[in-house]
Amino acid sequence: MDRLSEDLCLKIFRFLDHQSLATAHQVCRKWKVLASDNNLWHNLFKERWGADGAAFFAPTDSRSWKDVYEVQDRCDRVGLGLKIIREGSDYYLVHQGEIQRYLGSRSQREGEDCTFNPEGEIAMNGSVEEESREGILNRILFFVGDLEIALTDTKRCRLV
Repeated sequence: MDRLSEDLCLKIFRFLDHQSLATAHQVCRKWKVLASDNNLWHNLFKERWGADGAAFFAPTDSRSWKDVYEVQDRCDRVGLGLKIIREGSDYYLVHQGEIQRYLGSRSQREGEDCTFNPEGEIAMNGSVEEESREGILNRILFFVGDLEIALTDTKRCRLV
């Protein structure tokens, strides 16, 4: 692909779906630039949601069509309300398809060694740190995210 012109590479990339294009984005720097092409993502958006949807959701400010596509795809998958979702091993708080906050990773949480000392402080990995409200909130949200995913998996199993 190094010998091919950018125009020819973009014509080839037009045959890819959004998942393949996102994967191509991770191959090398040249492919990252090509796979981020605004026209590619605009065409994918129009194919999936139609010209009217593309006109309605057209990016304003500094957003790209790729960003708009990701948000709309997330809306379709999880809905518009406030949700906790898992993508890979990472958890996010999402509202109307927009990621509001990164909550953490399953591997990160499993690796933590938390114990309580007599003063009510939490010793994490051998050091004593006071647990903040935000830390407690993150743990609750992470737990709720696990529950939502378990519930979704259970519903999916019942349908099959």
